Order: sequence, then structure tokens, then C-alpha cells
Amino acid sequence: MSHSSNPQPRALATWLLAVALLVGVIVGIGGITRLTESGLSITEWKPVTGTLPPLNEAQWQVEFEAYQQIGEFQQVAGPQGMTLADYKFIYFWEWFHRLLGRVIGLAFALPLAWFWLRGAIPAGYKPRLLALLALGGLQGALGWLMVRSGLNTQMTDVSHFWLSAHLVTALFTLGGLIWTARDLLHLHAESSAAAARLSPLALVTLVILFIQLLLGAWVAGLNAGHASDTWPLMSGQLLPQAGWDRGVLHAFTHDPFLLHWLHRWWAWVAVAALVVLARHSKAAGDRPASVMVHSAFGIQIILGIATVMTGVALWLAVAHQVVGALLVAATAWAANRLGWRQRAGS
Repeated sequence: MSHSSNPQPRALATWLLAVALLVGVIVGIGGITRLTESGLSITEWKPVTGTLPPLNEAQWQVEFEAYQQIGEFQQVAGPQGMTLADYKFIYFWEWFHRLLGRVIGLAFALPLAWFWLRGAIPAGYKPRLLALLALGGLQGALGWLMVRSGLNTQMTDVSHFWLSAHLVTALFTLGGLIWTARDLLHLHAESSAAAARLSPLALVTLVILFIQLLLGAWVAGLNAGHASDTWPLMSGQLLPQAGWDRGVLHAFTHDPFLLHWLHRWWAWVAVAALVVLARHSKAAGDRPASVMVHSAFGIQIILGIATVMTGVALWLAVAHQVVGALLVAATAWAANRLGWRQRAGS
């Protein structure tokens, strides 16, 4: 039985921003997991018992032997001479990634229940918070489906489609957390403030950014970052030699050279849209949001070029993914400000 209604929008916003920070961290850990080829190291999903890693050598051998049954070990890691010590290294990153996912789930679900029982959730926000909780559950399910796609003797990696679904859902959740936190902060400042609307400009910008994020996820899943280590040309050419023999659709969804090229140059379409959104956000009275958007995409471009020219150096690639998450957060912030201003003026 809940207590009498006592809305606490600022406390809720602080909580959601803390969860958003955790989501940003797990995006970075996910990047490390992918780049160290750790994602297939744990071949089972054990929601409860999987919280603990192997505790003795016998348990480690069981896990290692299970990993040896899949294509990644048989075709890549095994021929390269992987030892048990090597396996423990990749196991750690996948285990830590899954553990942090559980922590985020608890960090969202338990405070949500507490705020709910205290009557602290403002009117109209319960469905949105439940939707964010459902997105978190979906994210976990997509993560396991992604891993399962690579647990066979034919594959040496996970499906880039499942990887993109896993990553983009995480970033969508991050944007939802930021948007909702901003709405709650507006409500704290003005008790009659209505939730922001998604303006046409923000919608177009978010669609363009979504395409860029999807391309980036496919590039990551296909290891297409290695298609070229030069900038701006690829192998001395402006346009890459794409494989069209299996059809246009296959080329646009599987060809590493074409996807690498598209991810490079669609970025500038995204930049143009983000500049317009940031300027409108500044005009709506939120200069910090504009600065955050400009800073995020500027750093992201530099990191992207550096990642390419260093042959996908691990820490640069991870930083590129983390700043991508920061860019999503900044874009959601700016879009919310613009939508709130338009709603207030309507």
C-alpha cells in the first residue's frame, strides 16, 4: 500500500541521471568486451548463479572446455594458441559486462519500487518509467540473443544485426533516461510544466543520428574498421571497391568496405543536423546543451579518424564508443529543451 502522494521530481531526476551514467559506463565496457573478442567466452546464460565467476581450477576447466566447442575457438583462438590464462582474461570482460548489466537492473528497479510505494512519482510518469524498465529487460534479452548467435561451430563472431540491436537499444534507453530526467527537472522548477514534445527538427535529427549509430554498430560487428587505415581516402580511393555481386541489399548490410565508407561520410550529415539542433536549443535558452552537442560531435569525429588511422587501437575505439553515448545524451538533452520550449509556447 502506497503512502499519500508526495511527488519528488528532482529526486527522481537525480536517480535517472545516475542510472544514465551507469548505462554510459556499460556501453564502454561493452566496447572493451567486443574489441578483446570476449563476448563469446561465456557460453551459457545463468541469471543468478552466473553472478559469480568460476571459483576453482575445476570450474575454470569446465568453462574453458565449453568455449572450445564453438567456432571462435576452433577457427581463431585455438589456432592462435589460447591458454587457460588467456581465456580467463576474456572471460573477465564478458562476466563484468553481464554483472554491470545486473547492477543497472537493480539500480533502476529497486528505487523505482521505493519511489512508487512512497507516492513520489508525479502523475503521468509511471507508464514512462515502466517503459524504461521494460527497455532494460529487453536489453538483457537482446544481449543473450546476440551471444547465442555466435555459439556454433560455423560462426567466429556474433551476428552484427544482433549486436546493432543490442547497442542501439542501450543508446535509446540512455536517451530516454536523459529525456525523462529533463522533464522531471522542468517539473521541479515549475509545478505546472508539461512534458516536452518531440519537435519535427529533433525527430529528423534523431533519425539521422540513429542511422549513423546503426552504421557504426554494423562496422563494429563486421570488424569493418580494419577495412582502411587511411583518411580521408580508402586504399587511395574516394569510393571503395564494394562487392555488388550478391546484390545491392547485401552490399549495404554486409560489405565491410561500403559500410566503413558510409559510416565515415554519413557522419557529416549527422553533424549538419546536430549543428542546427544545437543552435535552436541555444536560441531556446539552453546554451550548455548547445555546447555539449558541439563538443561531443567534435571529439567524436577526432576519435573516429584517430581510430581508423591507428588500425582500431583498442582504447581509441572504446573512447569513440563512449563519446558516441555522450553524444546521444547531449542530443536528447538539447531535443528535450527545444521540445519543452515549443510546448510552453503553444
